Amino acid sequence: MEETIKKIPISHWSEDDRPREKMMLKGSSALSDAELIAILIGKGNKEETAVDLAKRILLSQDNNLNQLGRLSIKDLIKFKGIGMAKAVTIAAALELGRRRNLSQVLELPVVTDSHSAFQLMQPVLADLNHEEFWVVFLNQSNKVIEQFMVSRGGLTATLVDVRMILKKA
Repeated sequence: MEETIKKIPISHWSEDDRPREKMMLKGSSALSDAELIAILIGKGNKEETAVDLAKRILLSQDNNLNQLGRLSIKDLIKFKGIGMAKAVTIAAALELGRRRNLSQVLELPVVTDSHSAFQLMQPVLADLNHEEFWVVFLNQSNKVIEQFMVSRGGLTATLVDVRMILKKA
């Protein structure tokens, strides 16, 4: 006996599983790449949900966002369920991400005091519900060369091995 698998629309999913609602409840970092792309897509097609369509698009690019960013609008339109408007939306979002990364590379922030260090790290650490230990390396002009996380801990503390920091320096 052959059963046909029926698509369950996202609107019938649990609120915690719907990409838009999940983003509102848990923040954008809680979503997978496919869920973020599904938000851009909006609606799927008759055979698949927006999430399934986004997964298929990502899978075609080996789940690599850099490869996805290289697709043209014509390439995106080849996917069933992606028309001109959705392709342009996806391409625009990927371009914004590319420009954001580029602007971070061009701007070498200067850390001159604790307030400027706070401004540098606040976007990274602000919404965390756990402790993280980060190191920021500066050049002789106090411009940021590199910043990286050394350890991630629990709600109130994290452990740091100084040798890891010295090795990186």
